[in-house]
Amino acid sequence: MPQFLILLLAIVLAGCGQKKVVVNHEPKVKGKSTSSVVAEKSSSSEKVAESKPEEVESFTDSRDGKKYRTVKIGAQIWMAKNLNYNVGGSKCYDNKPANCDKYGRLYDWQTAKKVCPKGWHLPNNDEWDELYRFSDGTSGTESPYISKTAGKYLKAASGFSALLGGIGRYDDRFDNVGFDGFWWSADEYDHDSYAYNRHLINTENVASWSYNDKISLFSVRCLKN
Repeated sequence: MPQFLILLLAIVLAGCGQKKVVVNHEPKVKGKSTSSVVAEKSSSSEKVAESKPEEVESFTDSRDGKKYRTVKIGAQIWMAKNLNYNVGGSKCYDNKPANCDKYGRLYDWQTAKKVCPKGWHLPNNDEWDELYRFSDGTSGTESPYISKTAGKYLKAASGFSALLGGIGRYDDRFDNVGFDGFWWSADEYDHDSYAYNRHLINTENVASWSYNDKISLFSVRCLKN
């Protein structure tokens, strides 16, 4: 057999014994829509936390007398209802007071930063991440964090009791009440016009994040100082 054929056969046989190498690429961030960009990263080992939240005493907002059930989730104490304090920079979904009674008011970001009552505050990304990670039973340092499973825990009526209040827009349009829930974070995005928020949807267990124009109207959930 000619020498070059022997050499070619040896190369083919050597190649057949090699293992295929698969490169795992980082998931891409979805393209920006008219109002937000949603992250897709998530841990594959997530599970819904088995620990039940502890209901603590209700809180009464001295500014208007409204009462809020509060709940201890991990080391945090949250209001278990979206804030419903009437102030400039906020609206009811579809401008109907009944929607405020059910879902709380929707606030622009500048208003959301200062609207929580004394002793409470608008949570930042790290505090939202802590809630997500307690809910799905994982740990880590990635921030902002997205969870594949925390939405199931956060939507449970016995715990955080997420109310999917939809979104209000600058032109007085409203979308997706009962389907989407958006809550402001205290952190700005890396552009003066945008800030972070957290997002849940009624058909999925994902708890995600996005960033939006600060003049958008989202729900507010207060965290105890």
